[in-house]
Amino acid sequence: MNIQEKIADIQTSTNTMLCIGLDTDIAKLPEGIERTVQGVVEFNRLIIEATKDVCCSYKINFAFYEQYGTSGFDAIEKTLSYIPQQHVTIGDAKRGDIGNTSAAYANAILNEMGFDSITVSPYMGADSVEPFLTSDNKLVFLLALTSNSGSKDFQYLEIDGKPLYQHVITTSQHWKRNSELGYVIGATHPQQLKTIRDLIPTSPLLIPGVGTQGGNPQEIKEANGNGVAFVNVSRAIIYASANKDFADIARTTAEMYCKQLSL
Repeated sequence: MNIQEKIADIQTSTNTMLCIGLDTDIAKLPEGIERTVQGVVEFNRLIIEATKDVCCSYKINFAFYEQYGTSGFDAIEKTLSYIPQQHVTIGDAKRGDIGNTSAAYANAILNEMGFDSITVSPYMGADSVEPFLTSDNKLVFLLALTSNSGSKDFQYLEIDGKPLYQHVITTSQHWKRNSELGYVIGATHPQQLKTIRDLIPTSPLLIPGVGTQGGNPQEIKEANGNGVAFVNVSRAIIYASANKDFADIARTTAEMYCKQLSL
């Protein structure tokens, strides 16, 4: 099964674009979970068990784990082992460097760890991204138009009459194996998302920013049209309760977003 078939199967069976972000912060672990790296793993396990039938994907934000060194990487691998095989896994690592360094990053995350996809910075150009595209049946999500307020510092700068984020998209479409490229487009830019979808109607999109950051699911659905997308919700689901009922409340909240982001 190739990655496109895997995406189609899981989104058909769950009928949703909902991706749950496991941006797990020790300081925010709920009552009943010890505030250690081991507690992070147990929390993730319970969240996954509670939500796996109402989402199509899980995204692991590496920064929340890497800060703990080797035990953090162990937590990533243990968390991955709890995610059902049919779900799409996103390694939100935001890598990008010169060719041989990118090749090492790609091997670590896509091959050794076994993530289905990875987020990559395109700032250094084609030769820094192409090593991530050498693994079969993997997706590479390029940062194009991000959900944070600082995205306007550079991403909207006009060059030859077009914003920089559009140049990232149109230029990268001419790179090798561009069929395995997707793009990170923030949910806080619904009008721009519609324009982007017109440019790349079939490319997969990773759309963060729904929930705590204020992105509106209905606006995103309308702007995305029929394109393949993973709409990520992190804090609004996993921290929906700070009490012992956190898994049940996460489930209820995920069900709500699952319906709002139905296909």
